[in-house]
Amino acid sequence: MASYSLLGNPPVFDSSIFPWTHRLEENWQTIRDEAEAILQQKSNAPLLGDISPDHRRLDHRRSWRAFILWGYGYWADHNCLLAPRTAGLVDDIPGLVSVMFSVHEPGTHLPRHRGPTKGHLTFQLGLKVPQDRDRCRIVVEDQTYHWQPGRFFVFDDTCRHEVWNDSEEDRVILLLHARRPLRAPGRWVQEAIYQLVRVSPFVQDVRRSLEALRQQ
Repeated sequence: MASYSLLGNPPVFDSSIFPWTHRLEENWQTIRDEAEAILQQKSNAPLLGDISPDHRRLDHRRSWRAFILWGYGYWADHNCLLAPRTAGLVDDIPGLVSVMFSVHEPGTHLPRHRGPTKGHLTFQLGLKVPQDRDRCRIVVEDQTYHWQPGRFFVFDDTCRHEVWNDSEEDRVILLLHARRPLRAPGRWVQEAIYQLVRVSPFVQDVRRSLEALRQQ
């Protein structure tokens, strides 16, 4: 994948090279307001490890919550009704893979890990960022970064990264994955991978979990 990338292969990207990020940054307060309304009830954002077994190994402290809107070609229709303006803003993102409100409660620590494919990039829009910035951070390939309200942080999650929220406040972001721009034949391989992932247990288990939670 990296050898066919149209954007090179750095660990962290300047968000301005993705034109669609500007519209979301301009509307970040609208997105934040919807997230805050939803998160007033914690049951709206279950523990990610409870709905995605593949993430359970990362969240040993059970403090990572997620409100999923879209994943691998499927809308979470009930959730989109609760966040209609956010759903509308992300609807036309090129190559959208997944999108959720991601909540790290105080004490969250995701140990050093890496994602499975360079086929997509990770986009994180700061919505609610703890005042004590030094205690809420992400390290990507030994470089420390902090989230900023209304700004995207973009990185390649196949690079080793580690996350902490040692503050006393929740950290809330809009977490997106979107396909890395590739030239052929890398783009063809990318498409084949996502078609397989779409029908895999990784995705179908999450869909079943979300439906079970909705019916409770």
